Amino acid sequence: MVGNPGRGPGGAAVVDKQTERVRKTSPRYKVLLHNDPVNTMDYVVTTLRQVVPQLSEQDAMAVMLETHNTGIGLVITCDLEPAEFYSESLKGKGLTSTIEPES
Repeated sequence: MVGNPGRGPGGAAVVDKQTERVRKTSPRYKVLLHNDPVNTMDYVVTTLRQVVPQLSEQDAMAVMLETHNTGIGLVITCDLEPAEFYSESLKGKGLTSTIEPES
């Protein structure tokens, strides 16, 4: 096979670099639920479980109580795309939600 030094099959440049970089983790985002005087506690718990299926009944209850008692509750921390989806889904069901970077 005739080839050029430093070239792989098809003439593409071969990058012979040490991969020393540690894989960067993507930034995480907090999905926050804000207290409102409109929705019942039961509705909030049910909606949290529908929108964020990985929340147990107890977890959803804890989020609802934190939100009720402090004015804001942490629903979940995750990557940006699911965070936006969860927040928008909660808004679509009449709850007030925002996202913010974890750190």
